Amino acid sequence: MRPRWKKLIWIAPVGIVGIMVFIALGGAIVMWLWNWLVPAVFGWPALTFWQAIGLLALCRILFGGLGGRGSRGGHFRRRMAARWDSMTPEERERFRMGMRARCDYGPAAGDTRAPE
Repeated sequence: MRPRWKKLIWIAPVGIVGIMVFIALGGAIVMWLWNWLVPAVFGWPALTFWQAIGLLALCRILFGGLGGRGSRGGHFRRRMAARWDSMTPEERERFRMGMRARCDYGPAAGDTRAPE
């Protein structure tokens, strides 16, 4: 076998075990914190280990997304930065004035119109 395959044979099982340990540890910590605080403070019932794992998964979905870090926002920012860099100072000022008018941000810089 080639050395790369030898590394992969060991890395894959270690990675799977590491993920399982991480999830189990996270579930235990969530369960412990919940059972320590929430029943005493709010009077809600205690959690089981599997409910804590489910709560972790739900929080990940609701607040952490499902991965793909910066997929859409990063592309938009890069495209706008490239467009901004290619503008002349006059075009940049015209763009700023247009955005201020569209977003109702108040009078644009250099705008002499009276407020309505």
